[in-house]
Amino acid sequence: MTFKASNTRRVFMVKTVAASCATFSVLSAQAQTMLLESDAPAKTLGYKADTSKIDRKQQPRYEAGQICSNCSLYQGAANSNSGGCPLFPGKQVAAKGWCSAYAKKG
Repeated sequence: MTFKASNTRRVFMVKTVAASCATFSVLSAQAQTMLLESDAPAKTLGYKADTSKIDRKQQPRYEAGQICSNCSLYQGAANSNSGGCPLFPGKQVAAKGWCSAYAKKG
């Protein structure tokens, strides 16, 4: 009987730790704020949250159809409005945004 109680306690502790980690992960993902075009890293890479506002004279690399959601760096879920990008840690980028580091997926 002692073995069963110890085993149950161990399983409970493992599940508690796993649930805590999952909760923390979800909360930290939700806590990310949107990248602003006025943020220094965004300015450096010419980030625009709306591709219709890109000045093609200032951003000659931009081509129609290039948006964050089809960039290889975009970490958002399919059909999401925003997602993470390793170039802007702790920030979310607009799925319909663009920056000069754009790299087409696959």
